[in-house]
Amino acid sequence: MDTSRLLFFALGIFVCYFYYGIVQERITRGKYVSGPDDEAEFFTYSLSLVLTTCFVNYLFAKILLATIQKKQGDDSTRTIYYCSSALTYLLAMVCSFMALQWVSYPTQVVGKSCKPIPVMILGVLLGRKRYPMQKYLFVLLIVVGVALFIWKDHSKKHSADSAASESWMGELLLVLSLTMDGLTGAIQERMRAEHQSKSGHMMLNMNFWSCIFVSVAVLLSGEIWDFVAFVGRHPDIVWQLASFAIAGALGQFFIFLTVSEFGPLPCSIITTTRKFFTVLGSVIFFGNSLLTRQWIGTLFVFAGLFLDGMYGKSPAAPAKPVK
Repeated sequence: MDTSRLLFFALGIFVCYFYYGIVQERITRGKYVSGPDDEAEFFTYSLSLVLTTCFVNYLFAKILLATIQKKQGDDSTRTIYYCSSALTYLLAMVCSFMALQWVSYPTQVVGKSCKPIPVMILGVLLGRKRYPMQKYLFVLLIVVGVALFIWKDHSKKHSADSAASESWMGELLLVLSLTMDGLTGAIQERMRAEHQSKSGHMMLNMNFWSCIFVSVAVLLSGEIWDFVAFVGRHPDIVWQLASFAIAGALGQFFIFLTVSEFGPLPCSIITTTRKFFTVLGSVIFFGNSLLTRQWIGTLFVFAGLFLDGMYGKSPAAPAKPVK
């Protein structure tokens, strides 16, 4: 019975996030044409996409806390922690979405799979944590894999200088996104150490503050009006935006069920395997071909993530209390 439930939760994670990734690439890299004589345009409204995602996640967390997560009780976490973690979480998501305007989805997935690197570094520097030696070896394997994946063959001429600069822009945004992920992880370590913050409250409040921050940004930049006009010209995208946000929220729900019933290790293995198949799906559906070197790099990355999930979680020294 337990095995059947685990397989069901794993299937939910696979289906939701596989669909999430496919729709995300379709939204950000697809061409939109209003009429037969109109020029094609692209979706460039990353802030509005983030606002949609955060708002649906907030509503979903609200429902969870009112139903299956009622037992989590009151929350004593300081507001400043939620504000700062929401800001870094938001910046990480914005940079990740913006990167898709310049890099393919497989590049984004492999790049974002380096998240353990900044989390570990900033955990040591800011969270005062210590890690076992094998964790450093697994992270080194991830670094080597990513280096193989993004290495440029300088002996080969690019078709245009602008194409090369655009690729570096996407990779720079991924680096910024990873840095923000690391800061988010360090802040959350403090939250758990000082207030024992629960997952439901963290999801609710981080998405609440994220909605506030990104709402101010889209209003001040005027992007919201361009976004509304774009949706008016291309109403078919409404379904894609809605299904994208719902798939992300449902994916988080299945992850929560897996962690609560079976622990973080099975969940880590499932999500790592899911990312690899997401890369395969992007190659199949969108023709994002990979070089042999990139496939080897991809295998290195996910092997490092898998080994880290299996053997890299203990025995890590806890964060030192802040005096």
